[in-house]
Amino acid sequence: MTTTVLTVDDSRAMRDMLRHSLLAAGFRVIQAEDGLHGLEVLETETPDVIVTDINMPRMDGFGFIEAVRADEARRATPVLVLTTEVDAEKKNRARAAGATGWIVKPFDPVKLVEAIRRVAA
Repeated sequence: MTTTVLTVDDSRAMRDMLRHSLLAAGFRVIQAEDGLHGLEVLETETPDVIVTDINMPRMDGFGFIEAVRADEARRATPVLVLTTEVDAEKKNRARAAGATGWIVKPFDPVKLVEAIRRVAA
């Protein structure tokens, strides 16, 4: 069975890099441009893992994670934060919202794939 990953990032370049890295690793990839779009995608898709940015227009990663965790059906879906942020306070806020893990951009594709496989297991 193929692992499905939802990536949520407002940067087209970052979405393209994620798509390329994850498809090469054999994942099925669905994408959203921000938190609100991510929630719309979740109405019709059931990803095994979600990878989200923090700083996005319309709905940031914190609000998106909180909304995902508020949904009974998605409460256990692993959510990895992929961001340029290194601030401990933001990391704690993401954890409090329900993030499973934190990866700093620029990301190492091998490490990202390993993290996704680990949380999807």
